[in-house]
Amino acid sequence: RSLRKELCSCAHKTTPLISNIMTTQTVLVAGATGYLGNFLVAEYMKRGWVVVALARDPQRAPAASKILEAEATKPEELENIMNGVDLVVSALGITRQRDGLTYRDVDYQGNMNLLNEAVRTGVKKFAYFHVLHGDQMRSVAMVDAKQAFVDELLKADIESTVICPSGFFSDMKDFLDMAQEGRVLLFGNGEKQINPIHGADLAVAAADAIAKGVDTLRVGGPDTFTHKQLAELAFETLNKEPKISYVWDGIRVMLAALVPWVTPASVSGPVQFFLKAMGMDMVGDSSGSHHLRDHFTETVAAK
Repeated sequence: RSLRKELCSCAHKTTPLISNIMTTQTVLVAGATGYLGNFLVAEYMKRGWVVVALARDPQRAPAASKILEAEATKPEELENIMNGVDLVVSALGITRQRDGLTYRDVDYQGNMNLLNEAVRTGVKKFAYFHVLHGDQMRSVAMVDAKQAFVDELLKADIESTVICPSGFFSDMKDFLDMAQEGRVLLFGNGEKQINPIHGADLAVAAADAIAKGVDTLRVGGPDTFTHKQLAELAFETLNKEPKISYVWDGIRVMLAALVPWVTPASVSGPVQFFLKAMGMDMVGDSSGSHHLRDHFTETVAAK
């Protein structure tokens, strides 16, 4: 009995020491200088990872364990940068086509270059930020490039997680801007829904999903709004009387088809995506603790 008691006592004493022995993991974050990239770097730093921030412009990179200057569109610059990396998380993508780069160049080929190097180097996991319902928006050039990459990622010989957010808090600024000008225009009856998510909450949800080996994460924030409710919230935040006009939804459909033909590529991409998304319910699984109401209040106060 005494020997068994002693063995149990020793096991109890050493268990905490054993459980605290962890191998530090390394993550490479692509698109680190963007809105979401900043939050991803901060979240993985907080979790104790060695974080390598990949940036075209190192001066804009957030605080990380290591900053690598390279352009994902140039595969030769990616050679051997993933040695010792356990996970690649890519938030690489462009909102507007400029500097001679198209969505195909960056959102598709840039990410393909990253994926090819990850597979070649033997990286264990690759996570990618897409958009909710991307498979239903292939008529939008920006989304089509992203979806084309996702198609290739799912076929690649690497464990992967695709994160599909409903929309960012920052995207909702359009409602504040319209309300500030005095009137918000909505398509249809304004009853389409969305639950936008804060970048910090998205980084947490994504890191958790990647750690659990989730294949696809369809995620949004804690609060769901109709477009009409977003307009009302914008006016309320500005202490203005709500003035909302409803436009026949067929106009949205026609504009989405017309925009690429009558506006520069730098303009048509985000506008076409906005018009397409406005005709859909963009509601992901509820996550996070940041609320859009507070974000609107902070945005107005900062002006």
